[in-house]
Amino acid sequence: MSTARPGTPGATRTCPHCKATILESASVCPACRHHLRFEASAGTESGRATALLVEGRLQAGAAGEALEYTMTVVIRNERGEEVARHVVGVGAIEGSQARSFSVAVETHAMPAGKGRRR
Repeated sequence: MSTARPGTPGATRTCPHCKATILESASVCPACRHHLRFEASAGTESGRATALLVEGRLQAGAAGEALEYTMTVVIRNERGEEVARHVVGVGAIEGSQARSFSVAVETHAMPAGKGRRR
């Protein structure tokens, strides 16, 4: 969890449903999609945006050959220093199998001057 004080931008909490670490300001858990609190703005755009969306697909290669994969997400700060690294999933595909992947970064505007930056 973050070191940001509760109520400040970047503060985190644990989802009571799936135990993922999420932003304290979240109305819906991005991991399990359970509603955490009901607000008039829950599920609407109100200051939310998708800043990055990357989608890709893997198809197995030559017949009789397996293709192993590892999906890793790395977050770096403005100096290029690694802030977080997580292996999201691993696996293998073969024959006519395929996997598709999506990575999204969602943002939510917060009032300036509340708390510290990470």
